[in-house]
Amino acid sequence: MAVQLGGGGGVKSDINVTPLVDVMLVLLIIMMIVAPLLQQGVPVKLSKAQNSAQKPETQDQLKVTVTSDRRYFLNAKQVSKDDLAQRARDAMEEKKQKVVVIAADDDAEYGAVMDAMDQLRAAGAEDMGLITDPKSAKQGGD
Repeated sequence: MAVQLGGGGGVKSDINVTPLVDVMLVLLIIMMIVAPLLQQGVPVKLSKAQNSAQKPETQDQLKVTVTSDRRYFLNAKQVSKDDLAQRARDAMEEKKQKVVVIAADDDAEYGAVMDAMDQLRAAGAEDMGLITDPKSAKQGGD
Protein backbone atom coordinates (compact mmCIF):
# COMPACT_ATOMS: atom_id res chain seq x y z
CA MET A 1 0.00 0.00 0.00
CA ALA A 2 1.08 3.54 -0.57
CA VAL A 3 0.11 6.82 0.97
CA GLN A 4 -1.14 9.52 -1.38
CA LEU A 5 0.77 12.74 -1.18
CA GLY A 6 -1.43 15.76 -1.32
CA GLY A 7 -5.13 16.05 -1.57
CA GLY A 8 -7.29 13.38 0.04
CA GLY A 9 -4.84 11.95 2.57
CA GLY A 10 -6.37 8.46 2.37
CA VAL A 11 -4.72 5.12 1.71
CA LYS A 12 -4.21 4.07 -1.95
CA SER A 13 -5.01 0.42 -2.52
CA ASP A 14 -4.46 0.00 -6.31
CA ILE A 15 -2.60 -3.05 -7.59
CA ASN A 16 0.22 -2.50 -10.04
CA VAL A 17 -0.51 -5.03 -12.82
CA THR A 18 2.42 -4.15 -15.09
CA PRO A 19 4.80 -6.78 -13.64
CA LEU A 20 2.01 -9.38 -13.79
CA VAL A 21 1.38 -8.63 -17.47
CA ASP A 22 5.12 -8.85 -18.21
CA VAL A 23 5.38 -12.28 -16.58
CA MET A 24 2.28 -13.55 -18.38
CA LEU A 25 3.60 -12.41 -21.76
CA VAL A 26 6.90 -14.22 -21.16
CA LEU A 27 5.01 -17.40 -20.20
CA LEU A 28 2.83 -17.09 -23.29
CA ILE A 29 5.87 -16.80 -25.56
CA ILE A 30 7.51 -19.82 -23.91
CA MET A 31 4.35 -21.89 -24.41
CA MET A 32 4.08 -20.82 -28.05
CA ILE A 33 7.62 -22.03 -28.68
CA VAL A 34 7.41 -25.28 -26.71
CA ALA A 35 3.95 -26.50 -27.83
CA PRO A 36 4.92 -27.43 -31.43
CA LEU A 37 8.00 -29.25 -30.17
CA LEU A 38 5.85 -31.52 -27.98
CA GLN A 39 3.79 -32.74 -30.95
CA GLN A 40 6.67 -34.18 -32.98
CA GLY A 41 5.95 -37.86 -32.39
CA VAL A 42 7.87 -40.59 -34.23
CA PRO A 43 10.16 -39.42 -37.04
CA VAL A 44 9.28 -41.00 -40.39
CA LYS A 45 9.97 -40.06 -44.01
CA LEU A 46 6.49 -39.46 -45.41
CA SER A 47 5.52 -40.13 -49.00
CA LYS A 48 4.97 -37.12 -51.22
CA ALA A 49 1.61 -36.38 -52.84
CA GLN A 50 0.59 -33.51 -55.07
CA ASN A 51 -3.17 -33.62 -54.45
CA SER A 52 -3.18 -33.72 -50.67
CA ALA A 53 -5.32 -31.36 -48.61
CA GLN A 54 -4.32 -29.68 -45.36
CA LYS A 55 -6.49 -30.83 -42.48
CA PRO A 56 -6.20 -29.43 -38.96
CA GLU A 57 -5.30 -31.83 -36.17
CA THR A 58 -8.06 -32.38 -33.66
CA GLN A 59 -8.22 -33.92 -30.22
CA ASP A 60 -10.62 -36.62 -31.46
CA GLN A 61 -8.21 -38.24 -33.90
CA LEU A 62 -5.68 -40.97 -33.23
CA LYS A 63 -2.33 -41.01 -34.96
CA VAL A 64 -0.85 -44.35 -35.97
CA THR A 65 2.72 -44.44 -37.26
CA VAL A 66 4.19 -47.32 -39.26
CA THR A 67 7.98 -47.33 -39.60
CA SER A 68 10.08 -48.95 -42.31
CA ASP A 69 11.06 -51.79 -39.94
CA ARG A 70 7.38 -52.72 -39.25
CA ARG A 71 7.09 -51.05 -35.84
CA TYR A 72 3.73 -49.58 -34.91
CA PHE A 73 3.11 -46.50 -32.76
CA LEU A 74 -0.22 -45.28 -31.42
CA ASN A 75 -0.05 -41.60 -30.46
CA ALA A 76 3.79 -41.86 -30.33
CA LYS A 77 3.75 -44.90 -28.00
CA GLN A 78 5.06 -48.15 -29.44
CA VAL A 79 2.60 -51.04 -29.58
CA SER A 80 2.81 -54.50 -31.08
CA LYS A 81 0.77 -55.36 -34.16
CA ASP A 82 -1.40 -57.69 -32.10
CA ASP A 83 -2.11 -55.04 -29.43
CA LEU A 84 -2.87 -52.26 -31.93
CA ALA A 85 -6.57 -53.08 -32.26
CA GLN A 86 -7.21 -53.30 -28.51
CA ARG A 87 -5.24 -50.14 -27.70
CA ALA A 88 -6.96 -48.23 -30.51
CA ARG A 89 -10.37 -49.46 -29.29
CA ASP A 90 -9.54 -48.27 -25.76
CA ALA A 91 -8.34 -44.89 -27.03
CA MET A 92 -11.42 -44.36 -29.23
CA GLU A 93 -13.87 -45.40 -26.53
CA GLU A 94 -14.49 -41.90 -25.17
CA LYS A 95 -14.13 -40.08 -28.52
CA LYS A 96 -17.15 -38.75 -30.39
CA GLN A 97 -15.59 -39.17 -33.82
CA LYS A 98 -13.50 -42.26 -34.47
CA VAL A 99 -10.94 -40.66 -36.80
CA VAL A 100 -7.51 -42.21 -37.34
CA VAL A 101 -4.64 -40.74 -39.34
CA ILE A 102 -1.82 -42.99 -40.46
CA ALA A 103 1.73 -41.73 -40.95
CA ALA A 104 3.58 -44.47 -42.83
CA ASP A 105 7.26 -44.28 -43.69
CA ASP A 106 7.93 -44.04 -47.42
CA ASP A 107 10.02 -47.23 -47.15
CA ALA A 108 7.39 -49.14 -45.12
CA GLU A 109 6.01 -52.29 -46.72
CA TYR A 110 2.54 -52.10 -48.21
CA GLY A 111 1.56 -55.12 -46.13
CA ALA A 112 2.57 -53.40 -42.88
CA VAL A 113 0.31 -50.43 -43.64
CA MET A 114 -2.56 -52.73 -44.64
CA ASP A 115 -2.10 -54.74 -41.42
CA ALA A 116 -2.42 -51.52 -39.44
CA MET A 117 -5.53 -50.51 -41.38
CA ASP A 118 -7.10 -53.94 -40.80
CA GLN A 119 -6.41 -53.70 -37.06
CA LEU A 120 -7.87 -50.19 -36.91
CA ARG A 121 -10.99 -51.20 -38.85
CA ALA A 122 -11.45 -54.10 -36.41
CA ALA A 123 -11.12 -51.61 -33.54
CA GLY A 124 -14.05 -49.59 -34.90
CA ALA A 125 -12.31 -46.76 -36.76
CA GLU A 126 -14.93 -44.96 -38.85
CA ASP A 127 -12.64 -42.71 -40.87
CA MET A 128 -8.97 -43.21 -41.81
CA GLY A 129 -6.56 -41.00 -43.67
CA LEU A 130 -2.93 -41.09 -44.73
CA ILE A 131 -0.54 -38.29 -43.87
CA THR A 132 1.70 -37.14 -46.74
CA ASP A 133 4.17 -34.38 -47.43
CA PRO A 134 3.21 -31.92 -50.16
CA LYS A 135 5.07 -32.40 -53.43
CA SER A 136 6.83 -29.22 -54.53
CA ALA A 137 6.34 -27.86 -58.06
CA LYS A 138 10.02 -28.52 -58.95
CA GLN A 139 9.73 -32.26 -58.33
CA GLY A 140 7.17 -32.73 -61.04
CA GLY A 141 6.05 -36.30 -61.64
CA ASP A 142 8.33 -38.18 -59.21
